[in-house]
Order: sequence, then C-alpha cells, then structure tokens
Amino acid sequence: MDNKLSPKAAEIVACARSLLVAGGYNSFSYADISGTVRISKASIHHHFPSKAELVRTVVARYREEARAGMVAMEQQILDPVAQLHAYTGYWAACIRGGSSPFCICAMLAAELPAIPGPVADEVRGHFLDLAAWLTSVLAGGASQGVFFLQASPEAEAMAFMATVHGAMLSARAYGDPEVFATVVQPLMHRLTSR
Repeated sequence: MDNKLSPKAAEIVACARSLLVAGGYNSFSYADISGTVRISKASIHHHFPSKAELVRTVVARYREEARAGMVAMEQQILDPVAQLHAYTGYWAACIRGGSSPFCICAMLAAELPAIPGPVADEVRGHFLDLAAWLTSVLAGGASQGVFFLQASPEAEAMAFMATVHGAMLSARAYGDPEVFATVVQPLMHRLTSR
C-alpha cells in the first residue's frame, strides 16, 4: 500500500477514522468530512473517488499500525504475559482517554454483510493478523509454562479476541471505561492460573 498521502488526504483519512470509530461505515458521508476538514466534497472525491476506497485506505493504514505495534511489543517485551497485558493495557488507556475507544475493525466486522468487498477484505485481514499474533504469544507462553490453555492456541486466540472486543462493546454500552478491565481481567487470570 502507498503510505504517501498528501497532507489534505491524510487529514481526510484521520477524519474518516474518527467517524468510523464513532459509528461505523454507514454513519457518515463525504458531507460530514467536508465540514470538518473544510474541503469540498468534490475535492474529497479527487483524493478518494469512492467512500469504499477511503475506508479501505483507513483500514489498511490501521492494519499497518497494528502490525507495527505487535512487532514492537515482541521486540520490547519478551514475557508473553506482559505482552498480553501491554495489549489490553493499550486498549484500556485508549478507552479511558477517549482517543480510540473502539477497534475500527471490530466496528466494521459487525457491518461485514453490508460493506464493500475491498473494505471487508481488509477487516478480515486485520482479524487474521491479530489472531496469528495472539496464537504465537499464547503458544509461546504455554511452552514456557506461563499460560495454561484449555484449548489450542488458535482457539484461545479467538476467545481472547472475542473477549477484548466484547469488553470494548460493554464499556461503550455502559458508558464506563472501567468495564473493559472488569471483563478482561478474569480472562488474564484464567490464562495464567492452573
């Protein structure tokens, strides 16, 4: 993917990203972006001919950020338990601070039947990336004797993802950022207890 966006295109992408987090694919139009970014709808179409292309770009960049974050965690944090704590801690801080209170791909996954194919492909790709990383962390931790898995690392990774995304949803539903930790902590306890 071409990372080189003009400053205005980058501003459009940032605005679209915040609108996606707030309400998903169908919650905004180019008119919403136009007002925020102070650019005409025609100019937005010049940068991104379709909403599908804009959202695909947002999600592709989001995936790149997520993959870079996973690589950085692996390089900076060697302990698998600490890696999972760092991952959940990242989301807890985002939810608490309001900077990114929901995973864009989790939001869009709920809309998969109704979103364009290229966007859906990027969303599925994010889940595959995250599942592969979590599987690796869980398998590594199990081999070191710090995780006690009740199922295969792949199944545990899926359960972990579902719990984290469900915790995001619960925090949003209750309007209480602390609900995220309330949901995630028992999972971490189960993984590290015999």
